[in-house]
Amino acid sequence: MFSSITTIRVRYGETDQMGYLYYGNYGLYYEVGRAEAIRELGFTYRELEEQGVIMPVAELNVKYLRPALYDDLITVKTTLREMPKSSKIQFHSELYNERNELLNVGVTTLVFIDMKTKQKAGLPEELKKRLTPFFKETSH
Repeated sequence: MFSSITTIRVRYGETDQMGYLYYGNYGLYYEVGRAEAIRELGFTYRELEEQGVIMPVAELNVKYLRPALYDDLITVKTTLREMPKSSKIQFHSELYNERNELLNVGVTTLVFIDMKTKQKAGLPEELKKRLTPFFKETSH
């Protein structure tokens, strides 16, 4: 399993009239978490694109538990629970406030796509190499 933590402060322009983080912005917070998780591996989305691979979102599931409020410092925990075995990769996201209360959970499924052919591609070799140490099976 691979996990990454990043923080984001809720900006005024991201809130609704109640001062709550607008529901549509949670996906943006997940995206920040994903990008930073990949960066922690010593890799970036830009490098994936330079290798001819893009990762569009195929599915997004969100569960809202409590609101994130204007000026809250939100902790975004992004986890890969399993090594991608096909053209799909799933990122699990958890958002916490400064009191460590769980606010929101989500799962984002992305697909590896070859930029030239627009067809599904497998897990890029460099990303696989970076993830492998986190998913080594332990012998019993």
